[in-house]
Amino acid sequence: MAEHARPSRIPVTMLVVLAVVLAAGVVWAYLKDRDAQARADDRDAALRAAGNHAVSLLSLNYKTIDADMRRILATSTGGARSAYEANAGRLKETTVANKVIQYGVLRASGMVSQAETSAQVLVVADVDIRWDGSKTPAQERFYRWAMDVTKVGGVWLVSKAVQVE
Repeated sequence: MAEHARPSRIPVTMLVVLAVVLAAGVVWAYLKDRDAQARADDRDAALRAAGNHAVSLLSLNYKTIDADMRRILATSTGGARSAYEANAGRLKETTVANKVIQYGVLRASGMVSQAETSAQVLVVADVDIRWDGSKTPAQERFYRWAMDVTKVGGVWLVSKAVQVE
């Protein structure tokens, strides 16, 4: 009788090992890409938060001062929020008494550092200031801030804003 050759299991085992290694590589690449995208999304959100806060600080109108103050408070937390709350009355009084109308424009923002729930952002913004009913010409002013932003409940908020020169 003729002997039957027994098929080798080595090629099948190698294919299984190769498939497992390939699947592990795909999962690793997916997780790495997902983490990188989450970091990039956080970076963009932190930059947007700082920029929006700067524009809110500079965009005040004596006719809408209460809403303007709420917008500033909505974009801040911690020490920054406490400072704005403490000065809200004086800011409102001055804005209304002088009939101030000012519009802020974000010029640039850049990330200095970033961690999981905090970041430091540099912000450059301009403001055009007018006084309703006044013959005084409009003034343009330029501001630079170093802002600390903190992720609170999934939202980036400014926790500290210091003007820099």
